Amino acid sequence: MATPQKIRCQVQQITAHGDHVYTVDLTPEHPVPRFRPGQFLHLTLDDYDPSGFWPESRVFSIASSPAQRDRLRISYSVKGSYTTRMEKELNPGRRVWIKLPYGDFVIQEATDVVLLAGGTGITAFTAFLENLAAEHQHMAYLVYGARNRDLLIYRDMIENQANLIPRLKTFYFIENMQSETSTQRAHIIPGCLSIDTIWDCLENPHTATYYIAGPPAMIQALTCNLLSKNISPDRIKLDAWE
Repeated sequence: MATPQKIRCQVQQITAHGDHVYTVDLTPEHPVPRFRPGQFLHLTLDDYDPSGFWPESRVFSIASSPAQRDRLRISYSVKGSYTTRMEKELNPGRRVWIKLPYGDFVIQEATDVVLLAGGTGITAFTAFLENLAAEHQHMAYLVYGARNRDLLIYRDMIENQANLIPRLKTFYFIENMQSETSTQRAHIIPGCLSIDTIWDCLENPHTATYYIAGPPAMIQALTCNLLSKNISPDRIKLDAWE
């Protein structure tokens, strides 16, 4: 596994998705170390002196592909004081520091996998999904929930991959369906992300491995639901660094 490095980056682009959800594209000053899909980085808004201590920072899943070592992407939702500060201070051209890679929330491909993503938790899976090959041997199910359609922020990439990869199946849940059209309803399930709703669509649910990333309450609820279905605890992997 790559040794973490501290790298200064420039904010290249910020995409506002609505409801205080953003995607940030960063250009590092030199290629980032090799990382694995599912790993995360630390980002600080404060200046960093390499001879001193690392400043206050927050962790974010690396949403971009490991093949793009000259570019990084993260997405975040404003939830506390630090992300509120990010919303106010980050602009294209701003310099920030990151350190990476960290984490072991890495998807193993030896079994079918069920990826359960709530909100910006999808970023724990985007690098894996973007790197899936058409000849992928095991089933990969993505179950992705958001408050509204616009917050399914990586849906275009996911659908492009689903069209290319026969063994990738997607399910989208939207809590607020008011803005949906009849054509969109055919692809989206109303309500909160639910294991029960998609359970019968899984070919081998008791031998699959489940990866869960999203708000803590969602992670806890889905974990309890899977355990109640006699899924072995060692088949439930949590991205629970919040």
